[in-house]
Amino acid sequence: MRVEIWSDIACPWCYIGKARFEKGLAEFAHRDEVEVVHRSFELDPSRAKGETAPVIDMLARKYGRTREEAVAMEANVAANARAEGLGYRVEGRDHGNTFDIHRLLHLAKARGRQDELLTLAYRANFAEERSVYDDEVLLALAVEAGLDADEARAVLADPEAYADDVRADEREAAELGAGAVPFFVLDRRYGISGGQPSEVFVQALEQAWKDRPATALTAVGGDAAACGPDGACEVPQS
Repeated sequence: MRVEIWSDIACPWCYIGKARFEKGLAEFAHRDEVEVVHRSFELDPSRAKGETAPVIDMLARKYGRTREEAVAMEANVAANARAEGLGYRVEGRDHGNTFDIHRLLHLAKARGRQDELLTLAYRANFAEERSVYDDEVLLALAVEAGLDADEARAVLADPEAYADDVRADEREAAELGAGAVPFFVLDRRYGISGGQPSEVFVQALEQAWKDRPATALTAVGGDAAACGPDGACEVPQS
């Protein structure tokens, strides 16, 4: 069975949702027969490469909040992340264009190191003092994930390398009706939107496995926190 996950490095609920999905997958009896494929979705594609802004300032502007209110919003998300055993820095993070990260993730996919690079990129962006919008940081992450440094550097230097793959993923997301991320698709039968609890993923995996002859994409689980194409991320109130 194949599970495809549309996500963006800039999306905190993608970071949290990945951890929750992996907890659910670990409980699934047929987990060794599940192929997980990560697909591209940009939250802020209009932002120019190299143009970054502090996350707190971006949130305050986007939602019309004070800086203190934006910090409180991020602290709430951080509590959700930490409940999953994830590191999360409330302040000191950047927000920017993620197209190059997605291109590098496609190289990693071709070399069988996609999940490794994605995990490292999430950790760098949300938990560490490293900006994923810096090419040297991305290169270091690629090497840490097991990619060849020269090959990774060549991809970052060529803006068209794997660009078509990123755009193809984004077209597919639109065709499947993914208006926000994370968005999980199980065998092109069941769709799960948002960072659902791990038990929802267990239920969906079991249902998809049992009903494998089905063909229509069916929504599983209720509403859950997600990030939209305008870069807006829902923040739970409790």
